[in-house]
Amino acid sequence: MTKFLITFPSVAMAALTEDELAAASADSHTVIEEAKAAGVYVFGGGIDEGVDPVLVAGDGTVSAETHPGSPVTGGVLVLELPSRDDAVQWSAKIAAACRCPQELRAFMYDPAS
Repeated sequence: MTKFLITFPSVAMAALTEDELAAASADSHTVIEEAKAAGVYVFGGGIDEGVDPVLVAGDGTVSAETHPGSPVTGGVLVLELPSRDDAVQWSAKIAAACRCPQELRAFMYDPAS
C-alpha cells in the first residue's frame, strides 16, 4: 500500500461564499468519515495560516522564513491506498466536497514509516 498526499492551497477556495465554505466543510468531513470507515485514512487537516511558519536548522536555530517556493496553505489529506487509481478516485471525492481541484502526490516507499 502507498501513502498519498492530497492537497489544495487556500486560494483555491477564495471565491466561495460563506455558505459555500460551510457546505464544503461539512461535505469534506463526510468524505473524511468515509475514508476512516474504509480504513484508508492516515491524517488530514487544514494549515493554520494565523501561525507563521519558521525554518528550523539542524542546530536548532529558528528563522522566520521558509524554503523558497514552498508556501503550504489550505488543506492536506494523507490516505494509504492500494493504487494510484484509488488515490485519483479519493482525490475526486475530496475535490467535489471542497469545490476545488486537489493536487495528488505519492510518498516514496519507506519500510520504516
